[in-house]
Amino acid sequence: MRHVVLGPTGLVVPEISVGAATWWDDAGVPVETSDALARRVLSGARADDPRYLDTSNNYGAGESERRIGRVLRSLGGVPDGATIQTKADRDMATGDFSGTRVRRSLEESMERLGVDRLPLVFLHDPENVAWNAAWSADGAVAALVAARDEGIVGHLGISGGPVGMLADYVRTGVFDVLITHNRWTLVDRGADALLTLARDRGLGVLNAAPYGGGMLTRWPLDRVRYAYGDAPRALLDAADAMGRIAHEAGVPFAAVALQHSTRDPRIDSTIVGMRGVDDLDATLALLDVDVPDDLWAAIGAVPLDPSTFQR
Repeated sequence: MRHVVLGPTGLVVPEISVGAATWWDDAGVPVETSDALARRVLSGARADDPRYLDTSNNYGAGESERRIGRVLRSLGGVPDGATIQTKADRDMATGDFSGTRVRRSLEESMERLGVDRLPLVFLHDPENVAWNAAWSADGAVAALVAARDEGIVGHLGISGGPVGMLADYVRTGVFDVLITHNRWTLVDRGADALLTLARDRGLGVLNAAPYGGGMLTRWPLDRVRYAYGDAPRALLDAADAMGRIAHEAGVPFAAVALQHSTRDPRIDSTIVGMRGVDDLDATLALLDVDVPDDLWAAIGAVPLDPSTFQR
């Protein structure tokens, strides 16, 4: 497992981060399943396990953080060498994304996790707040900066969807780490310029959802949705062509999709959503698959339609 320093944070992180976005009952993940995965990741039960967990205040209305917190208490706190990052969220019922709400989001996260300091916190989905409101004196960004200056938060990150908006946040110089999702995959290169901008400015870079919500995990394709909506025909055609190429070369399509992210020098860590230890073992196995150069060349020759990229 390759490890790197995450931008200016000083945090040493593995090339894979375990995503805990679905860790709640309504998502079909039993408590014992997520607890077993959290315990293995946090405790470093195996030498090659990625001791890096990604969660958020609003995942499962806080259930993701509560489950992680329960495991942390059983371990006596955050073990040395483990990193847990979370995200500050708007009020999902009212839409409030004020500075007051962000401060409360941090308090909720610390209470659930059972910690008095958060090493890395992301402003999450700022497409849900107007730019001027986010940057006002009593806005979301000011609240995060104040929390950092008080020592409650170690480092600040920005995480969201639209790449143009994220680029604007990156250019402010306030944030140390970027998360982009579903926009740097085998079939969607919408985040290309954003990744280069963030790297050139010295930010740590995390790429989430390398499988585009699951479409790129197997061939023949068994789903027509990409990320959060129905995939355009051209995107489906590209995915089908790439999957066929990988199959004919005897390489799992999921290994190609995962390593498309992990082999990019601009990306420090790839966030992979996992539900249990079987998902972790499968991910580590995909990371070890040899993908020959001629296969990468063939995959790269499949034409993509930029109009299908998420912006």
